[in-house]
Amino acid sequence: MAVRKPTEEERKFFEKTAAAKRSGPTSGKALGQILEEAGILSQDMLRDLIPDDESAATLRHNVVNAGLARDEDILSALAASLGYEQINLRDLKVTKELVELIDVKHAIKYRVFPVRSDDENLWVAMADPLNIQTTDDLQRIYRKQVHPVVANEEDINRFIKHYYEGSDISDLYQSAADEAVAAESKESDDDYTDIDLTGDAAINQPPVVKFVDLIFKQAVHDRASDIHVEPNKSGITIRFRIDGVLHEVPAPPKRWQNSIISRLKVLSGMDLAEKRIPLDGRIKLNIPDKKLDVRVSSLPTVFGESIVMRILDQASVLMGLEDVGFLPDTVRIFKELIKSPNGVILMTGPTGSGKTTTLYSALSTINNSETKIITVEDPVEYMLDGVNQVHVNKEIGLDFALALRSMLRQSPDVIMVGEMRDVETAEIGIRAALTGHLVFSTLHTNDAPSACIRLVDMGLKPFLIASSLQAVIAQRLVRRICNHCKQPYKPNEEEIAACGLTAEEAAQKTFFKGKGCDRCNSSGYRGRTAIHEIFVNDPELRHMIIRVESASKLKKAAIKKGMRSLRMDGIEKVYLGQTTAAEIIRITAEDAG
Repeated sequence: MAVRKPTEEERKFFEKTAAAKRSGPTSGKALGQILEEAGILSQDMLRDLIPDDESAATLRHNVVNAGLARDEDILSALAASLGYEQINLRDLKVTKELVELIDVKHAIKYRVFPVRSDDENLWVAMADPLNIQTTDDLQRIYRKQVHPVVANEEDINRFIKHYYEGSDISDLYQSAADEAVAAESKESDDDYTDIDLTGDAAINQPPVVKFVDLIFKQAVHDRASDIHVEPNKSGITIRFRIDGVLHEVPAPPKRWQNSIISRLKVLSGMDLAEKRIPLDGRIKLNIPDKKLDVRVSSLPTVFGESIVMRILDQASVLMGLEDVGFLPDTVRIFKELIKSPNGVILMTGPTGSGKTTTLYSALSTINNSETKIITVEDPVEYMLDGVNQVHVNKEIGLDFALALRSMLRQSPDVIMVGEMRDVETAEIGIRAALTGHLVFSTLHTNDAPSACIRLVDMGLKPFLIASSLQAVIAQRLVRRICNHCKQPYKPNEEEIAACGLTAEEAAQKTFFKGKGCDRCNSSGYRGRTAIHEIFVNDPELRHMIIRVESASKLKKAAIKKGMRSLRMDGIEKVYLGQTTAAEIIRITAEDAG
């Protein structure tokens, strides 16, 4: 069999590819040399950052995370040393034709975004411009000379998500919803009662399966924390909770209601036949680069079963205390508290205020081979390595009180009780603290000092509370200003007064808000952070608790001793440019202190 010789055009193409491959550095050592020559890092600084098998991309992250250099400085050094073009993707005019230069699957796989093209060349912004393998693969696929362009990695990922991942998911979701509504309009109302939507045939309808999958994909893409599927008189409503605020999304017709709810119940392991009582379940959600847990709750309503799904991201509980939202001085106080040998530390706040995330971050901080930690939760939301976690099961009589009694026989150092719901659980927890255990738990109160009064109301003796309570931390979540449309502005009189400033004092400070852009869906906010109120018990406050003095008196005394109220902590974050005065006023309406 004769072997075909390459044509002249093919020979030139592969010669160019080989030359490009030989010319570019690929390792962290090569990047380290570039940074050293640019005067950004010294040889001593690099030695600890570059193992033999370190990649250039990993080195970049290490250098930036260590605070040794800004990503912009590294990119400029790369561009200057290698002769690569450097651009700001935000200045790029993106058209449909430009996006179509790279196929969706290749943009997502190789993390590249097209910049421009001609007959023989293709310029692409790359998250790792030193990755020769990516360049080789793209040249082979598109039959063009591929030129890496240096750009900010965050911008590249955002453009890929918006123009490839985002548009793909959004278009599919909108299309599926439109198709469902269009199909519905062709059916008469008389057909509703004649169709069995509760059996296996209804569950396995391809359109329903596809639509439910797209609901999850769209929710994850939009950074939703909850998905609400709510039946009503005229149809079915689907809403995503994003940064604490609900947003309605396109929904299918009324006739799909039972089928979608049945599909969700099957996925979460609920009893399909049971529609009269509330049910709970879980779904494991696999998406690229991560696995998520979805906690599902159903509630019977007059128009059908309402389903709410909480999306739980394991990565969110592995954050440091600074990432949770603690200011530097409160981090120091909190770290001292959680290293106490015994006592009760309570987290307070409404549902969805991030109490569990903060407690898990605290447990992760003190979790080591020398410390035995046991938790009892309802339900266990996140799995922590090295921690013994107990799931409450009321059907067999395993409640918080029984689990807590048994836990004490396991010789733990640290105990976490998901919630102090009754006097029996609270009393066992407090007595555990008095016998040498560090106990974490949560309570639903408006502020930190109110927790003391709430425990008295539950039936606990004031002297037991005073002697065992180490601290109470109240927490709320506030929306962050979007960094990409953040701009200074002049606050109004209400905002100035809420910050406790005069007009002259306010003029000396800079206030920020988000103008609204595509990254934040024109809301001006993207992501959330926490504000805290840390009530640390001391001898004077213990005497006040024994005398059962009011929560307002306890709060005033604690503020005199240096405690920042929720509003005061929020105002500090306003001055830091993390959130807005309007957001703090909204979240701390009951706390003018």
